[in-house]
Amino acid sequence: MDKDKSNAASNGQPAGLELISPKPKSNWQKSLKGIIAGGITGGLEICITFPTEYVKTQLQLDERSGALKRYTGPVNCVQVTVNEHGVRGLYRGLSVLLAGSIPKSAVRFGAFEQFKSLNVDEKGNLAPSKRALCGMGAGVCEAILAVTPMETLKVKFINDQTSANPRFKGFYHGCSQIIRTYGFFSLWQGLTPTILKQGSNQAIRFFVMETLKNWYRDGDPNVKVPTLVVGSFGAIAGAASVFGNTPIDVIKTRLQGLDAHKYKNTWDCAVKIYKHEGPRAFYKGTIPRLSRVCLDVAITFMIYDSFMEMFNKIWKTD
Repeated sequence: MDKDKSNAASNGQPAGLELISPKPKSNWQKSLKGIIAGGITGGLEICITFPTEYVKTQLQLDERSGALKRYTGPVNCVQVTVNEHGVRGLYRGLSVLLAGSIPKSAVRFGAFEQFKSLNVDEKGNLAPSKRALCGMGAGVCEAILAVTPMETLKVKFINDQTSANPRFKGFYHGCSQIIRTYGFFSLWQGLTPTILKQGSNQAIRFFVMETLKNWYRDGDPNVKVPTLVVGSFGAIAGAASVFGNTPIDVIKTRLQGLDAHKYKNTWDCAVKIYKHEGPRAFYKGTIPRLSRVCLDVAITFMIYDSFMEMFNKIWKTD
């Protein structure tokens, strides 16, 4: 102990403070940068990609089969919606998703930056297994704190538009009616499949993204990855996540719709979908989801990396 105090004194540190490390503060500031950059990213991204999310949700909610199907495909869904509600109909539910996308993205990137800072090696690189684990942790955090209530409201708003007598007159009216009718905790309907979806989503996306970035940098975290290259890596990561967990997304959507009372739980929903609609039903909405997610993830990482690069120039944490 005396030797430690002597070393501290020789370094110009007051005795007794040698065990206090500036690293926690640095980690906290990195997480805060991630939260701010993530929030801005989420708001910009959802305004660009929402129509594809709308189409995807409509196709997943269409439980009818054969000639009874309301939509024959993504293009037909767009045509029907525009004919019945105008172009603005493709943005029904945007206010819900916009209000939720900002905190969702903030939580996602803030959590990932925090988990990453705790798991990088001395060179600043993440081991392959830790890339997936940090992504999964970020996905679980966003599922609980932001995604589940946001998605529940979004699905109910979109579902309401297709009913014979729409009840919701606007964002605040719809939210109040949903809470009054189903209760506050109904906003967490489908929490289990949402955790499974977001956890697997971000595990896949961050694993692919960090792996491709590491490959491009040849293991040197200080090498800058060009914005367009980041976008192409993001599109690949998004596609991987779509093919990896669309069945979970379909189950989650059903459990959050206005007809969610038909299902006892996640497993019961999966069994009923398989029994009544067949295994292909688990991939309903894959095409619009693929187009949306690839664009979404590409744009998200491009915007996020650009803001983080700017923040790192004016907000030093190392």
